[in-house]
Amino acid sequence: MNMKTLLMGAIATSAFAPVAFADGHQGERGRDGDVKIIYWQAPSILNPYLSGGTKDLESSSLVIEPLGRYDENGALVPYLAAEIPTVENGGVSADLKSITWKLKEGLLWSDGSPLTTADVKFTAEYCMHPEGGCAQASKFDGVDSMEVIDDLTITVNFTEPKPNPYGPFMGAQSPIIQAAQFAECLGAKAPECTEANFNPIGTGPFVVTDFRPNDVIQMVANENYREEGKPAFATLTFKGGGDAAAAGRAVMETGEYDYAWNMQLAPDVLAKMAEGGKGLPISAFGTLVERLELNLTNPSPDLPPETRATVAEPHPFLSDIKVRTALSMAIDRTLLTEVGYGQAGRPTCNIVPAPALYASENTECLTQDIEGAKALLDEAGWTDSDGDGIRDKDGVKLAILYQTSTNAVRQDFQALIKDWWEQIGVETELRNLDGSVFFGGDPGSPDTFQKFYADVEMYANNFDGTDPEAYLAQRRCGGEPKPSSQWQGENINRFCDPAYDALLDEMAQTGELEKRGEIAKKLNDMLTKESMSMLPLVDRGRVSAASTTLGGVVLNVWDSELWNVADWYRKK
Repeated sequence: MNMKTLLMGAIATSAFAPVAFADGHQGERGRDGDVKIIYWQAPSILNPYLSGGTKDLESSSLVIEPLGRYDENGALVPYLAAEIPTVENGGVSADLKSITWKLKEGLLWSDGSPLTTADVKFTAEYCMHPEGGCAQASKFDGVDSMEVIDDLTITVNFTEPKPNPYGPFMGAQSPIIQAAQFAECLGAKAPECTEANFNPIGTGPFVVTDFRPNDVIQMVANENYREEGKPAFATLTFKGGGDAAAAGRAVMETGEYDYAWNMQLAPDVLAKMAEGGKGLPISAFGTLVERLELNLTNPSPDLPPETRATVAEPHPFLSDIKVRTALSMAIDRTLLTEVGYGQAGRPTCNIVPAPALYASENTECLTQDIEGAKALLDEAGWTDSDGDGIRDKDGVKLAILYQTSTNAVRQDFQALIKDWWEQIGVETELRNLDGSVFFGGDPGSPDTFQKFYADVEMYANNFDGTDPEAYLAQRRCGGEPKPSSQWQGENINRFCDPAYDALLDEMAQTGELEKRGEIAKKLNDMLTKESMSMLPLVDRGRVSAASTTLGGVVLNVWDSELWNVADWYRKK
């Protein structure tokens, strides 16, 4: 291991200041009235540590912030921190076993109290609490201890050398929460703290005044925000719900809203909306992959609630890799991409499609092979013994419940995949759920993607920044949602392989970029090619829509889309 080669060092050293926009629009805070944002998947909570849903992460990012973010190029930039720590500036130890962060001076919470490193330490303790379930636990992978040096300085110590120490407190997935507000919310109590989870005190440009879960959030400018004259908007309305088409029309055709997220619409539909003249689609490629997660545990409602969809109950047929492989072989990813995304998508076999350093040359899945899938199932003993068109073995039928969120493109995908799977003798029942519920974090709901009370589910997510270590670490053994973690956890399909975990540990200690790339590719292939536990479908470009009157918007596919909302303003 080359301990002198620190990942991201070259990027970090060129990124010591937040992005500035020299547009001449500086003035009084709140001068531009109201800005209206619409996410057709409505936020259900404003605490990203209790939800892995993008709509919850990004709405939260308006209020609570990390020490550093990733800019539109994937470079690290300081937010609450004075600078990004590196080996070169002394912030990262020479042995790579610690990183020391220094806060900017004079930072205040929106309630006027000072932000200190005690809040930073508390945030780590909150997520790492052994009796709780943290949706962002992989961000703290390898953390041994937190040492408060003074009110502005804190050191994170790792159990082993950490060439990429930018997991904790970087990006929208790992913001700082106020110790005083969340003091009684540790461990199993975390989901019970409704007031804190719905109305977090933050350091961001806006403050919540009214939060109606799965509906609308009202915010006002944070009078204690650290940058003079920002935000330009006095109030912010964050509307959730509906569908992508309605959100797109609200920006591009009627002008009712200023910004619409995730325009998951067919290319011709987007082009037609843009003719309305009120707004335009904006897009960029990052690491967003539409995929199928195959449940490796049994979701049958006949099982006791304490073991249903847990590792205690292996799946009756998806535990067979030949079944999983056949399901993948039956899919035409190129056709899915053409139907759903056009030029805004690329068929893929990788869960890590970028940057190029980490992208495997795994292309086998791109060729559909219906007959090969049938032959593989025959070989594995899954045959249609009773002539009903559904394969079975030892009394178990290949009957799948396939769920996703409600969205026109996703329902088109479901219809096509159902047809292909039924061609190979797999009965497929389709189910779609409101995105606000599906991607919510309510431990009492049977319909969340974490609880996974289905055989297959489809969604997309990505990782912040340009390094996939923490993202790949989501698939560690034991990191799956389960009753004891209040159904929080990032290992959605319940994958577990000790060899995979060992390779993760090796990556965590590897500093040489080329070697890190090789390990990441192996990890990607273990998930998508060797185990077939995840079936990537489309490398999706991020497409959103912005009003022609809204200035300062910079689409960011490496962090929250709303990362620079403090810089937004109304064009005159």
